[in-house]
Amino acid sequence: MLRSGLFFDTFSASKLLAACAVSTFSSLDYARNVFDQIPQPNLYTWNTLIRAYASSPEPIEGLVIFLLMLYECPEFPNKFTFPFVVKAAAEGSNLLVGQAIQGMVIKASLGSDLFILNSLIHFYAQCGDMDSAYRVFGRIRKKDVVSWNSMITGFTRRGCPEESLEYFKGMEAENVKPNVVTMVSVLSACAKKKDLEFGKWVCDYIERNGMSVDLVLSNAMLDMFAKCGNIEEAKRLFDVMEEMDIISWTTMLDGYAKLGKSDAARHVFDAMPRQDIAAWNVLISAYEQNGQPKEAIAIFHELQLSKNVKPDEVTLVSTLSACAQLGALDLGSWIHVYIKKQGMKLNCHLTTSLIDMYSKCGDIEKALEVFNLVERRDVFVWSAMIAGLAMHGRGRDATDLFSKMQEANVKPSAVTFTNLLCACSHTGLVDEGRKFFNQMEPIYGVVPGNKHYTCMVDALGRAGLMEEAMDLIDKMPTPPSASVWGALLGACKTQGNVELAEQACGHLLELDPRNHGAYVLLSNIYAKAGKWDSVSGLRKTMRDSGLRKQPGCSSIEVNGIVHEFLVGDDSHPLCKDIYSKLDEIVARLKSVGYLPNKSHLLQLVEEEDMKEQALKLHSEKLAIAFGLISMKPSQPIRIVKNLRVCGDCHSVAKLVSSLYDRDIILRDRYRFHHFRGGHCSCMEYW
Repeated sequence: MLRSGLFFDTFSASKLLAACAVSTFSSLDYARNVFDQIPQPNLYTWNTLIRAYASSPEPIEGLVIFLLMLYECPEFPNKFTFPFVVKAAAEGSNLLVGQAIQGMVIKASLGSDLFILNSLIHFYAQCGDMDSAYRVFGRIRKKDVVSWNSMITGFTRRGCPEESLEYFKGMEAENVKPNVVTMVSVLSACAKKKDLEFGKWVCDYIERNGMSVDLVLSNAMLDMFAKCGNIEEAKRLFDVMEEMDIISWTTMLDGYAKLGKSDAARHVFDAMPRQDIAAWNVLISAYEQNGQPKEAIAIFHELQLSKNVKPDEVTLVSTLSACAQLGALDLGSWIHVYIKKQGMKLNCHLTTSLIDMYSKCGDIEKALEVFNLVERRDVFVWSAMIAGLAMHGRGRDATDLFSKMQEANVKPSAVTFTNLLCACSHTGLVDEGRKFFNQMEPIYGVVPGNKHYTCMVDALGRAGLMEEAMDLIDKMPTPPSASVWGALLGACKTQGNVELAEQACGHLLELDPRNHGAYVLLSNIYAKAGKWDSVSGLRKTMRDSGLRKQPGCSSIEVNGIVHEFLVGDDSHPLCKDIYSKLDEIVARLKSVGYLPNKSHLLQLVEEEDMKEQALKLHSEKLAIAFGLISMKPSQPIRIVKNLRVCGDCHSVAKLVSSLYDRDIILRDRYRFHHFRGGHCSCMEYW
C-alpha cells in the first residue's frame, strides 16, 4: 500500500487499521504505529482505534485517543464513538469521566440512541451506581434484551440478587426474550440468594425453550446447584457435561468444600486434569475451615513440592489460619519470610492473618511487631491485635490499644467490642468492661449481641458478682443464647455455686441438648463439692444419651513437626523416653512439696494412687515432658490444648518452669498461660 500510494487514501488506510486493530489476527501496537502514520485519519479510523483500546488490557488509552480525537479530528463524535468511549470508562470504573461523556451525549442530541443508553447502563452498573443506571434505563422507550441484561447483571454483581430476579420477572412481563447472558446472570443471582427452587425453575425454562447450552451456561447452572447446597444435582449435571474447563472442576471442588466434605473435595481435586492456584486454595481452605488444620498444612506442602503454581495471597491467608489453629509457629514464621522475599505487599488481609497466627502460636511480641510496622490498619487489623492481647492476658494493653484506635479514627465493629470485652474479662477489668459495654450503642452505634452479653456475664461471674450477672441476663432484649448460659455455668465453677450452676446448666441443655461440655462442667462442680452421687448420675445421663466427653489433646511443634498427645497416650515413637521423663518430673516436684490436686478429676476414682496416676497422664503433662527431652534449653515450650487446662496441670507447669528454668507457653481453649520462674501470666485469674 505504501509503494502503490493506497496507504494515503483515507478509506483504504481505515480498512487496513481495522484489520490490524480488531480482527482475529490483530496487533494493537502495530495498529497504533499504522494510525500514527495516517496523514488525516477519518472518524471511522478514530472510532476503530478507540474500540480496540476499550477492549484491551489498557482501556484508559481509549479515553486518551478520544481526547486526541476531540482536539485533532474535524468531525464531531457520532453514535458509533460513544459506546466505545463509555466502555473504556467502564473498564476503569471512572464515574466522573462517564458522567462527563453522558453530558456530551446529551449535547450531541444522541440521548435517545439505544446503543449509547445501553452502554451507559452497563457503565453505571460497573461503577456500582445502580441509581444512575436505573435513571438511564427508565429513559429507554423500547428496551431490548441488552437493556434488561445490563440491569440484571448489574444488580447480581452488586450483591442484590432480589432486585436482579425482580428485573428478570419484569423482562418476562414485557415479552422480551432472554438470551444466554440473561440466564447466566439470573442463575448467579439464585446462587447468591441460595434460592434453589427458582434456580431449578430457570434450568427447566432453559430446557423448555430449547436454549443453546454452552460451557458458560453449564458452569452457571453447576455453580447455582453447588452454592445452593444441592451437590448431588451438581454432580449429576457435571457427569453429563460434554465440555468442562477449570471453572467446572473448581466449582465442584468448592461445592464439596463448603459442605465440609473435604475428602470428597480431595477426590475431585485429584481427578482434575490440571490444578491451578484457585483449586489448591479451595482445597486448603476446605480442610482449614473444616477443623482439619494438619491436613490443610499437608496440602500446602504438596503445593510447594508441585512447583507448577506459586502460592498467592489467598493461599497464604488460609495456611496461616491453619497454622494458628495448630500452633505451628515455624511454618507461620516461614510464610512471613516468604512474603518478604517475594516482595508481596502486606495488605490488611495478610496483616490480620499474620497477627492472628503469631498471637495464637504464643508469640505476642512478634504479633505486635507486625502490627507496629504496617502503615495501613483497617478495623480487622486493629481488632486482631486487640484479640491477641486479650488471649495473652494483657487486658490493660488491649484497652490502651482501643484508645489509639479511636485516635486513628477507625470505627470499631461488633468484633472489636467482643475482643475488647474478652480482654476485660480475662484480666478482671470489670469497671472498664461495664464502661465499654454501656458505650457500645449510644456512642459507637454497635448494638450489643449475644457474644457481648456472654463476655460481660463471664467478666461479672469471674469477679464473683453473680447477682449482677443474673440481672444482666434478665434484662437482655433477646432470649439468652447457649453461650450466655455457658458463661454463667463457667463462673459457677469458679465460685463453687452449685445451685446456680444447676439452673444455668438446665437452661443451656434446653437450648443445646447435645452439649457434652455442659455435663462435664456441672460434673466438675459436683466433684469439687464432693457430690459424687450427682457426678455418677450425670455420667449415666451422658451414657444413656450417647454423649461422650471430648478427649483432651495437646500438641507441640518441634523442628517444624507438630506432635499430638491424648490422655495416657502411648503411641508416640519416643513413648518410653517421655514417660521416663514424666517420672523424673513427678519425683522432682514431690521433692519440693508438690501434692497432686485430686479435686480436678472429673470422675470418681476410689484409690488414691489411681487418682494421682490419672492426673499424671493428662495430655499437657505428656507434651511438657516431650518438650523437655526434644527442645534446646533456650527454646520456649509452646503447647496448644483443645480444652481448658486443669488446675493441677497449671500448678505443675508453674513448678516445672522454675525447676527446669524453662519458659512454657500453654494455649488452652480460652486463653494463653505464660509460665516463667514458677509464675503464670494469668496471675491465677483464669
